[in-house]
Parts: sequence; structure tokens; C-alpha cells
Amino acid sequence: MSAGLFGLFDDIATLARMAAASVDDVGAAAGRASAKAAGVVVDDTAVTPQYVAGVAAERELPIIRKIAIGSLRNKILFILPAALLLSQFLPWLLAPILMVGGTYLCYEGAEKVWERLRGHDEQHLAVEQGPDAEGSMVSSAIRTDFIL
Repeated sequence: MSAGLFGLFDDIATLARMAAASVDDVGAAAGRASAKAAGVVVDDTAVTPQYVAGVAAERELPIIRKIAIGSLRNKILFILPAALLLSQFLPWLLAPILMVGGTYLCYEGAEKVWERLRGHDEQHLAVEQGPDAEGSMVSSAIRTDFIL
């Protein structure tokens, strides 16, 4: 009878070791997931500040809210399903799509450098231009976030 009791204790100890190992795996997976999530947050924070410069203080939070909602909509409705479908059915197509996005970002960067070198028309603040300028500012930020 004591052999059965010690066998039961041995099984319990084995289960406890396996549970402890899985808790360690969960912690490691959570660390990897949080690092990826931090990358997304840093991506969004890199986009937002440049779009609220020159805007009235009472309009900053509504503009950031519109950009955040548009960004989430893009990620949930377009990027996530497209990435899942492409990785499942056409994995060879992911690299060319990423290269096209990178080319677009290079184009935007070169355009900014070109404007800086040759000079450009005076930009009016969004406060002076009104809601139309604010809408174009938000759509530009959402488009840049989508490409990023």
C-alpha cells in the first residue's frame, strides 16, 4: 500500500515539474509577444507627433483619436486578414509586397529631402485652413501608418 502512495506522490511531483516548465514557457512567450506589441506601439507613436504640430491644442486629441481609430481599422480589416491569407496560400508574395511598401516610403522620404533642398511653398497651419486640412492630415497619417 505504501508503494502505491509513493507512486502517487511521484506522479504528482512529475506533474508539478511539467506545470512549472509550462509556466516558464508561457512567460517566455509573453515576453516575445510584448516585444512585438511594443514594436507596433512605437510604430504608431512615430507617426502621430508629426501630424499634430501646428494644430490648436483643443484639436490635438480628436486628431490623434481619428488616426488611432483609422490605424486599428486598417490593421484589423485589411492587414491581418491579408497577411494570414498570403502566408497560407502565397508566401512567396510577401517579400515583393514589403519591397513595394519600402519603395513607397523611400519615395516619400526623397520627396521631403527634395522639398528641403529646393525650397517649397509656405505651408499654412491646419488651424488656419480649417476642417478640410485636418481631414487631409488625418488621412495622410492613416495612409502612412498603413504602409508602415
